[in-house]
Amino acid sequence: MNVRMGLLRKKQDWTDERFCDYWRNTHGPLAARVPNLREYWQNVVTDRLQRGIDFARGPWDFDGISQLWFDDVKHAEHAFRDSGIAATLIEDESRLFGSLHIVTVRQDVVVPVPEDATRARLLKRISTLKRRTDVSEDDFRREWIVHRDLVRKMPGISAYRQNVVLSREWVKGTPCDYQALPIDGIVELWFESIDTLNTAFASSAGQTTMAHAKTFIYEITAFVVVEHRIV
Repeated sequence: MNVRMGLLRKKQDWTDERFCDYWRNTHGPLAARVPNLREYWQNVVTDRLQRGIDFARGPWDFDGISQLWFDDVKHAEHAFRDSGIAATLIEDESRLFGSLHIVTVRQDVVVPVPEDATRARLLKRISTLKRRTDVSEDDFRREWIVHRDLVRKMPGISAYRQNVVLSREWVKGTPCDYQALPIDGIVELWFESIDTLNTAFASSAGQTTMAHAKTFIYEITAFVVVEHRIV
């Protein structure tokens, strides 16, 4: 399936509380009306610490990350460009967001996410990745496949998904190149707690995993989030 991820900043004069309430309870139900939408989750950023990783942090400072699933790119493009709800959605986005970047990704489930009852009590971290300048896009993707097997060996990983970026929009609806939005991949990791997260990365397997990461990743920008299912 095709997954569109929105990388969001709220309006500067909005409080966190106002943003979260409006995004979930007003904008969320509106976006849920787009045609052919299979699933929709909102991830509200609550923590911007790197936690357990020794990497340069990128320039990103998001307030939220959305995820919307479609059967294919054509359905997603129709939903947000020329469907009956598209113009209304853009108008509402201009009211809510200070900035909105879009990446379209291929999602690979490495460790499946538990059912909702268990999932709701887990801590989730989303991280954006930028490859080293001496690493090609193809090499990054090959090494990331190797990397997933190392992550599997880390203790305390409750769930793990890799999202390989296929296309980018610095401004929604307008494709951009890699230089404008240099994100190669987005990681989703679930843990029992912050302590479990720290223990995982401090472990021998965690150290091996991070040593391998340094061979092909330049920046990791981590966010702890609270996720809400809309659809």
